[in-house]
Amino acid sequence: MTRTSVGHFVSEQARATFLEAYDRAMTLWPGPRQEFDVDTGYGSVHVHRYGATTGEPIVLLHGHAGHPSNWYPQIAALGERHPVYAVDTLDDPGRSVQRVVAAGSEENAAWLGEVFAGLGLERVHLVGVSYGGWLALNQAIHAPGRLASVASLDPGGIEKVPARFYVHMVAGLFGMLAPRRLRPALGRLLANPALGAPREMIAPLMLAMRSYKPGSRPPARPFTDEELASVGVPALVLVGRRSALLRPRQVVERVTRLVPGVRAEIVDRAGHGLNLERPELVNERLLAFVGGVSGGGGQD
Repeated sequence: MTRTSVGHFVSEQARATFLEAYDRAMTLWPGPRQEFDVDTGYGSVHVHRYGATTGEPIVLLHGHAGHPSNWYPQIAALGERHPVYAVDTLDDPGRSVQRVVAAGSEENAAWLGEVFAGLGLERVHLVGVSYGGWLALNQAIHAPGRLASVASLDPGGIEKVPARFYVHMVAGLFGMLAPRRLRPALGRLLANPALGAPREMIAPLMLAMRSYKPGSRPPARPFTDEELASVGVPALVLVGRRSALLRPRQVVERVTRLVPGVRAEIVDRAGHGLNLERPELVNERLLAFVGGVSGGGGQD
């Protein structure tokens, strides 16, 4: 299955209401923050920037149906020594505006490569979670020229998406209907950190569920053995022990066997949203990894 249409809001009013909530969610980031729109062959891509003016840049890719505020626990820590860029992916609700379908792996690598070029980024550390993790690995496979490293957090593309993942998503939606005081406990029970996340972060997600019609994007397809073996940049893969998407031991075994020199780790007390569940650990692992690649903690 390939995509045949681009996503859209049901009305301009729905889009405006969503963007108001989106802007409130972005106040979870520290300031000051810059915003850019980068024109690509597939549409206009919105990007947020925070952090140092020197050091090698870190680029963040959120998960399916998410938005850049989802990275709020990472921004201050990563931005202390690195410029940090967070991308609104083209086929999710946000400030990016897609015009052309990005149907396959090469097309997705192409638009992201155009974003790097438009921002003037020559050597980036690319970090993604969930579907963003798939995009990150996909970039390392199909268009690695501007990559210094790639880090994928509980990524798609290692295994076929299991039925339990969709059950997990439905359970999370029902959990949102529970009284607010009960949601953090439900989130821990279901390994779904969104249930305990700030309301500013959740509001755009809930609005998009009602007012955004996604295109026909298929689930992240599993990469072949040959594709994973072709990754030629330093790679880090973190997997939540309670992941609803992945079987942790099998995933670590597969990437360790195939991806040259990969660092792979199962993160205890974490599910699919491990950057929200274990932010201090994730920040520590990312900074140590990027620092080791860049040689000196990211400083030029």
